[in-house]
Amino acid sequence: MTALDTVQRDTPYGTAFLDDSAQLRAMRTLLRKVESVSLDPVKSRDFVHRLSKEL
Repeated sequence: MTALDTVQRDTPYGTAFLDDSAQLRAMRTLLRKVESVSLDPVKSRDFVHRLSKEL
């Protein structure tokens, strides 16, 4: 995994750039958590296809 140097966060109040090591660690942890629960591309496509049939 590529190390993050800066994180850009878009908020209702504007854009924030995070580059502090503690902030970057928190973002890496968050990214790992999201990746761990994300569907792979095929399962994601199948899920969206199933949902579209239900509408």
